[in-house]
Amino acid sequence: MAREEKDVESPPTSSLTDWNGPNDPDNPHNWPMWMRIYHATTPGLFGFAVTFGTSVYTPAVADIMQDFQIGRTTAIVGLTVYTLGLGFGPIISAPLSEKHGRKIVYLLSSPIFMLFTLGAGFSKNLASLIICRFLAGLTGSPALAVGAGTNADLFLPRQRAIVTSMFLMAPFLGPALGPIIGGFAAQYKGWRWTQWCMLFITVAVYIFGLPMRETYKPIILKRRAKKLGISPPQSNHPGASAVKSSLVQNFLRPIHMLFTEPVVFFLSLYTAFAFAVLFLFFAAFPFVFQRPPYAFTISQTGLTFLGIGLGVLIAAITGVIIDIKIYQPQHRKAIAGGDMHAHPEHRLYNAMIGSFGIPIGLFWFGWAADKGAHWAVLVVAAVPFAWGNLCLFTSAALYTVDVYGPLNGSSAIAANGIFRYTLGGVFPLFTVQMYQALGVGWATSLLGFLSVAMLPIPFVFYKFGPAIRKRSQYPTAM
Repeated sequence: MAREEKDVESPPTSSLTDWNGPNDPDNPHNWPMWMRIYHATTPGLFGFAVTFGTSVYTPAVADIMQDFQIGRTTAIVGLTVYTLGLGFGPIISAPLSEKHGRKIVYLLSSPIFMLFTLGAGFSKNLASLIICRFLAGLTGSPALAVGAGTNADLFLPRQRAIVTSMFLMAPFLGPALGPIIGGFAAQYKGWRWTQWCMLFITVAVYIFGLPMRETYKPIILKRRAKKLGISPPQSNHPGASAVKSSLVQNFLRPIHMLFTEPVVFFLSLYTAFAFAVLFLFFAAFPFVFQRPPYAFTISQTGLTFLGIGLGVLIAAITGVIIDIKIYQPQHRKAIAGGDMHAHPEHRLYNAMIGSFGIPIGLFWFGWAADKGAHWAVLVVAAVPFAWGNLCLFTSAALYTVDVYGPLNGSSAIAANGIFRYTLGGVFPLFTVQMYQALGVGWATSLLGFLSVAMLPIPFVFYKFGPAIRKRSQYPTAM
């Protein structure tokens, strides 16, 4: 009898190492749909708040030039360093989320981000502004790095396309809406109010995110084991080994993959270029619209970014439609044929159609502006560009993770992020000089020709992807 009582009261060892079966209520995959949607939406809102901070700064450049008595390029450095912080911050935040969980990273990094944003707003000289902006970007970036992991915690691979399309709106919709709000803030309240706007949005998102639960499997199991009185296993990489492992996974491996893996290099190059052109528009739009024949005010120039916002929304809808109409039938066909998943190349339809939108939008905008066309024609030209940009990036992210799996896929996405935000921070520094030297039409056309040269990349991977994957130095998941 005593033996039976002991068997009944002993907690199952499986609760420590894995879920207690497919219906384990602690598994985020089994949470109610409304709860999973909430936990997927919150990282997207954190990502929006952080990326909003890139472009909200740009309408204030003229005010900052006057306040600190500096040139335009020097003033734009405040955008560049913030963007670089977003690119390199995940090197720090990703290992923290793996050791302590997702929730604590969101809830600790956000207040630090707000403190540095507050410091930027109160800056009395250029040095303090640049330092605070860089540190704000660095400490705000976990929302972008950890968000993808949260979505993986919540949804199965076949369900992630729709969630990914919605989540990836954040790093594109934030920069699109930043100049709109920042334009009115800078024109009527001064440049410091662009930083206060960042604070207001982040505080609202932070309050919304407070009820979040932990979604990371190892942390959930560890806490459950502690609750049941089971001693958790010791880490395989204690002390300095853990630091070394994190450094390899979050910096050295991404850099190695960037220069040795064709999938990572070419998709990162293409998406980084398209993303950098988006950031280039933060300087190009004021250059075009604030001069004759348009002579827009700062706030009116900000409103022209509505075209980019509309393109981003259409791209998210496109991603959902393609997943429902094309990818899911391919997935069901693969399952019926005895495979675990559809081939990763079926993730590339979005990129293949979106790749045409980027050059169309660039040539349209460049020559319409050069000929002095009505301002609405230029605003509409931004729609296909933004649509193609997000379609491309959504496909690239999904394809990369399908090819390399969760671990190496995260390193590949990190490589993409470093490349993307580095180019995004650098491009605005030479925008005005390029437009002055070449003229609006030819400067934008140069970007259009480069995008045409990269257009075949997703088509090449669609056709030759299986052969390219076989030669990978890293284990491929599919």
